[in-house]
Amino acid sequence: MRFRPAALTALFSLIVPAALVGTALPVAAVPVATTPVATDGPGDGTPWIVTLGDSYISGEAGRWAGSSNDDYRRADALGRHAYHDNPSGTDEVIARCHRASSAEAHIGGGVDGLNLACSGATTATSTGRYFKPGIDFYDGSAGQGQALMLQEAAATRNVRMVVVSIGGNDFEFASVVQSCVVNFLTSPSWWKNYCHDDSSVAANFTAANVAAVRSRVAGALGNVATAMSDAGYSTDEWTLVVQTYPSPVPSGSGFRYSESGYTRQSTGGCGLWNRDADWANATALPTINGALLGAASDVGLPNVRTLDMTHAFDGKRLCENGVGLYEEVGLPGWQSPGAVDRTEWVNQIRTVTTIGNDPYYAQESLHPSYWGQLAMRNCLRQVWNGGEPRSGSCTVGNVGAARLTALGEPSMVLGPLDQG
Repeated sequence: MRFRPAALTALFSLIVPAALVGTALPVAAVPVATTPVATDGPGDGTPWIVTLGDSYISGEAGRWAGSSNDDYRRADALGRHAYHDNPSGTDEVIARCHRASSAEAHIGGGVDGLNLACSGATTATSTGRYFKPGIDFYDGSAGQGQALMLQEAAATRNVRMVVVSIGGNDFEFASVVQSCVVNFLTSPSWWKNYCHDDSSVAANFTAANVAAVRSRVAGALGNVATAMSDAGYSTDEWTLVVQTYPSPVPSGSGFRYSESGYTRQSTGGCGLWNRDADWANATALPTINGALLGAASDVGLPNVRTLDMTHAFDGKRLCENGVGLYEEVGLPGWQSPGAVDRTEWVNQIRTVTTIGNDPYYAQESLHPSYWGQLAMRNCLRQVWNGGEPRSGSCTVGNVGAARLTALGEPSMVLGPLDQG
């Protein structure tokens, strides 16, 4: 990753909130969607799935299938047009939303997908250097909120399922991760400075803030319901799926790099102390996901389902034992047999100094990469369940030894809903 310890202040903010039989073949870009016709609308026409929320559902980092510090081309599954979602596939509709063609919205099989999520989004729209539509009815010169976009899209499409993943950025998870990495890089292993007890980090997980975020998420879900109602839908004509976040890193004992020295960040791109990683999995992630699940209950709709992604990447997480960089596992690239099982499904944490002339974005850090995006798509297809949506928790199939389906996706298992 060509990390330079002296350049600690160059960390970019992260925009939050990885056994193959045969050869891994590229998945097509976004499946060709049916152009809505005049007669399509609530209950009529080709079924559609719409995804709303932030980077974990928009497709952030979906360009990269695993990681290599030697040559980025080994992991470049989608190329420079990965996030170009305009009709000609040449640019982004909204800059830096990073709606990858590998994003989960596009399950195919006679179901069209519309991805309205945006990397960096919170529950409420924000304007600034980059426009970030929240799940609201904002309508201004910079653009529209995701709820308003949904309402307009649903009026001329038969939207059967709306999937929402939001809340991570309301918890300031990007700055939490940045604090953890900086603390790792600026304190020695014999006098560790942990991030989980920093006042700036702890403030995001107080009871008062958790309740406030839960309320905002419930409001966002209520906006989705209002949008669908205003577009002419009754609750029995569509399903709201609330999707939780996956664990991106293992607990401390599961890292393949030592805490000593800079290797954990300079090679693996996962600069966290063991105790901070333990806290992330035991406290931070359950708190965030618990707020989402609480909001799903608070909104009081009869048509709500839950897709729990907490353990979807277990065994394939960033820097986890059992997987590695391409040069570590002895594979030439992402299309090599076994790549999906032997490489990570979560993108490395990058700093300005690690990007250099390579085509990475700092905001891709710690997000589901190509394999992770397709794994989530496989989970969502099972939630769709042929048009009878169901809840469940998703995990890697084949007892953790990932294999690809005929569609080029990791084979996943949707089991009983379990947030434990």
